[in-house]
Formats: sequence, structure tokens, C-alpha cells
Amino acid sequence: MALAFDEYGRPFIILKEQEQKSRLRGLDAQKANISAGKAVARILRTSLGPKGMDKMLQSPDGDVIITNDGATILEQMDVDNQIAKLMVELSRSQDYEIGDGTTGVVVMAGALLEQAERLLERGIHPIRVAEGYEMASRIAVDHLENISKKFEFGATDLEPLIQTCMTTLSSKM
Repeated sequence: MALAFDEYGRPFIILKEQEQKSRLRGLDAQKANISAGKAVARILRTSLGPKGMDKMLQSPDGDVIITNDGATILEQMDVDNQIAKLMVELSRSQDYEIGDGTTGVVVMAGALLEQAERLLERGIHPIRVAEGYEMASRIAVDHLENISKKFEFGATDLEPLIQTCMTTLSSKM
């Protein structure tokens, strides 16, 4: 163990054990991060849909929670990997912006990571994979705009809006 100082004069300790640890680089680092993201998605995948299974979670202080809500499961998970934390943050963002789809967005991201891993193993550069996902995203948005249906509603005719809300919120009741 050695004591050193940074450019601002703050002390920090250098541990000799750190010299023996090696840092993952390149494809190995990418695969490790992808597998962490896939693990989070795999946990939530079984709770998705009408036949989704409930998860029993135990907090460090012994409280037990039974839920199949993706946001609750991810909130209770203690993750260390940065990619897994991004998956949790992705779910939080979905919950904040939309209020629904927290499980689906993580499962979808996990599926995209699985496909990216296959492409990386074939030697395709990560930037090319990201560009391909961007192109696919634009195509999907264009397709959704083409197949979407618009409906009119007003202060006197709220029935279409009520029907949409009932359909959307049916899984929350």
C-alpha cells in the first residue's frame, strides 16, 4: 500500500492487490457487459404477459415482496454492473415518461443485446451494429406511422378516449 497525491493535493491510496487484477478489454469486455444486461432481461422475461410469473423478493432487512411488476422488481434489485444499472435506469425512464411498459422495454433491450452479441462474434464492428439499430429504428417508426389510426374526440364525444384508456389500463387493474 502506498500513499500518493493527485494534482489538487488530495491524498489517495494505491493498493498493491490492484496491480494483479487485469481489466477486460475489447470483445471480452463487450461480452461481459452484454451478458450482464441479458441477465437482467432474463429475470424480468418470466414476469411478462398475462401468464407472467410473480417474483418473491426479499430485502436486506427481511421484508418480503411478491410482485410481477418490472419496475418494482428492478427497484429492489441490487446491481453492480454499469450495463445492468443502465437497464434499471431504462426501466425507470420508461415508467417516468409513459407510466407503463417497464418490463417490456428491458426485455426488448435484452433481446437487442443478444442479437448484438451474435453480430460482434461474427466480427462486425460495434459502431456498425449501432448504426444498423438506428436504421431499424427509423424503419420501425415509419411503419408505425403508416399503420396507425387517428380518431377524433371532443368535449362532447369522449367515448373513443374512454375506450382507449380502458384498453390501455386493463392490465393495471
